[in-house]
Amino acid sequence: MSPAAKSSFSVGRAVDWNLAATVGGKLARPEPPATDYTRNQAIDQLTEAARAAEIPVREVTGLSEGGEIPEARILNRPDWIRAAAQSMRAMTGGDGEGRPGVISGRIAGAQTGAVLAFVSSGILGQYDPFAVGGGELLLVYPNVIAVERQLHVAPADFRMWVCLHEVTHRVQFRANPWLAGHMSGALAVLTEDVADDVTHVAGRLAEYVRDRRKHADDEASEPNSTGVLGLLRAVQSEPQREALDRLLVLGTLLEGHADHVMDAVGPAVVPSVATIRHRFDQRRQRKQPPLQRLLRALLGIDAKMAQYTRGKAFVDDVVTKVGMARFNAIWTSPETLPLPHEIDEPQRWIDRVL
Repeated sequence: MSPAAKSSFSVGRAVDWNLAATVGGKLARPEPPATDYTRNQAIDQLTEAARAAEIPVREVTGLSEGGEIPEARILNRPDWIRAAAQSMRAMTGGDGEGRPGVISGRIAGAQTGAVLAFVSSGILGQYDPFAVGGGELLLVYPNVIAVERQLHVAPADFRMWVCLHEVTHRVQFRANPWLAGHMSGALAVLTEDVADDVTHVAGRLAEYVRDRRKHADDEASEPNSTGVLGLLRAVQSEPQREALDRLLVLGTLLEGHADHVMDAVGPAVVPSVATIRHRFDQRRQRKQPPLQRLLRALLGIDAKMAQYTRGKAFVDDVVTKVGMARFNAIWTSPETLPLPHEIDEPQRWIDRVL
């Protein structure tokens, strides 16, 4: 195909999503051993905690959309993989017209399933704004059980603490419906086929390599999340780089805001919140085996961990200076979201927006 001939197929249509779900379910790591009593107790407590967390989160954020409190969906690892594959299908245009090539679609499906299997053992919960029939809060109970055991914390407190973070995401999206469209628009740009000449892509990649060499003395020899993101940006078109920046900034804001709310609400509803936060932060920072560090870097997991830290620092700073009510101007439109450089310089966002 010539460079000018752009394909009408998106990334989503090039993946066999049913195979991705099947492969992911088979490759998922075994769940922590637990009795039926422990599993049922975790499911019941997470269900109740997701419901109970809603009101204090609305009160702290000032983002009360009113109405009924939606029920969370409590899943095991294979269930989460199937839900994630279904969401990614919708998010990337996989429900549109057109069918993937049989071989390429199955290869891509198997690769995607392997990635979902790796992620499924670490994710505690998420709010899925692209779920069929509307947004949905997902909580992965085997992982919650595994982490609370690792941290040696009170299970009921930890389950509520996790729900405070994830329910904040539910409130963010339900109170500001435009966020899902903003996110899907950026994803559409990232996943669309581009017609860049190979020489242009190679030129950008060479420029990136030269720049990395200049800073080689200051970088670790192993791949890191910053380096992987830089490599990704090097082969992207300018619209794709701008879309990636929008997604990274939005993700940093959403995660930092949720962490801020979690700590603001925590003392009132989670007696051992200080202990949980301390031990959880230590867990985030612990050293990983080399292969796991590589996989985490390639999948952007370490970059996501940085989002929590940078995003929370931004939200903490702005809320301290202007209060939550004025901070909420950030949810007005895409134009009031932070610009990339403003995440680390909150005063510049205050000056521009407020």
